[in-house]
Amino acid sequence: MKQLWSPWRMTYIENHEKEDGCVFCNAQAKADGPDNLIAFRGRNAYVILNRFPYTSGHLMSIPFEHKPNLEELNAETRAEMMELASRCTTVLREIYKAESFNVGINIGEAAGAGVKGHVHIHIVPRWAGDTNFMSSVGETRVLPEALEDTYKRVREAFEK
Repeated sequence: MKQLWSPWRMTYIENHEKEDGCVFCNAQAKADGPDNLIAFRGRNAYVILNRFPYTSGHLMSIPFEHKPNLEELNAETRAEMMELASRCTTVLREIYKAESFNVGINIGEAAGAGVKGHVHIHIVPRWAGDTNFMSSVGETRVLPEALEDTYKRVREAFEK
């Protein structure tokens, strides 16, 4: 599915060079802010905004440790990832009045993992009727908010 054109998206695409290494490991090595989109850091895992979100508020819970699947993580890390996913739903209900959520993990290429080597949990806020003709017919997503604005709102909510 395509996303609606935006000046931010075009600037990102035109000026973004393909990264070497893992995008999640690279993000966690940077200072937190709109550049790396990390909204919260825990002890073993962190919360980051999806750079190409399904909808505004699309978050991910990611372990600091670079592992391709859950079974290679220790129990403490898996538990923290789930706690962060739960906290994400609380934050997204608060700031976006989300009615429901899709929460999922794509492990491996056959399952649709975009980043195969670093397991992560997607938390996608949903609302009744949020699939409109743009998504259904035009195969285009409409995001009502710039990614930088979403980052600011989510980061502030995690800081409370």
